[in-house]
Amino acid sequence: MKKKIALVLMLLASFALFAEGAPEEAASSASRPASIVASTSWTAAFADLGGLDDITFIAPATLVHPPEYEITVSDVVRINYADYFIYAGYERMMQNMSEAIRKDADTMIQITTTNDIKNVQEQAAKLAALKGTQKVSEERVASYVATVEKGKAAVQAAGLDKVKVYCHAMQVYLAKDLGLQIAGTFGPGPVTASQIADVAQGDYAIIIDNVHNPIADPLKEVSPSSKLVIWRNFPEATGRGSLEKMVQQNIDALLQ
Repeated sequence: MKKKIALVLMLLASFALFAEGAPEEAASSASRPASIVASTSWTAAFADLGGLDDITFIAPATLVHPPEYEITVSDVVRINYADYFIYAGYERMMQNMSEAIRKDADTMIQITTTNDIKNVQEQAAKLAALKGTQKVSEERVASYVATVEKGKAAVQAAGLDKVKVYCHAMQVYLAKDLGLQIAGTFGPGPVTASQIADVAQGDYAIIIDNVHNPIADPLKEVSPSSKLVIWRNFPEATGRGSLEKMVQQNIDALLQ
């Protein structure tokens, strides 16, 4: 608690200093390139699909669970000086430091982060409207859709669309788009006794867990014949096509 109070005080002090120096900064801002900051590699990946480039993000992509990242004073400064800040809403930084982030409502862009085609198309269109990048966005989204559809065809060819799948709740969106038969879900909280009993008797061929919140070990113990597949949502690699590359990696893990 003391650390949080100290951080808030530092933030307030830094804003006072920036306010005093604001005229000079404002004068130079007209000539600088548009700045887009995202909360995580996942929201940044959606911005990429929206046709936006030169995106930076706050939480390191190397974290197991990036939304838990503790925001710093320099992070807040980056956000407040950006033209747009793209976030999902579940990040700890938004819950703990939302008052310190002083931006107009039209520069705070909240999106929904699920990897199903329908949502990707909707969020990409929303982000493309920010800077008129619709044409580029459509091309990038089309490539993403093609990757998922190719994965779905591979799933069908392997007969995986006919087996029972027990899937982490945060991974059902892509799983359904790939044509998998989701017969049960678990998470994001710890698995329950009834879920363990279900898997023990349910003849699930595949269990899909979430690398950012892995909780499937008890399920695998009671169903050792099930194939355990671990997917991710927050891309490790960043930049152009990061979400599409991550989804391809998820598909590859499923087909192995």
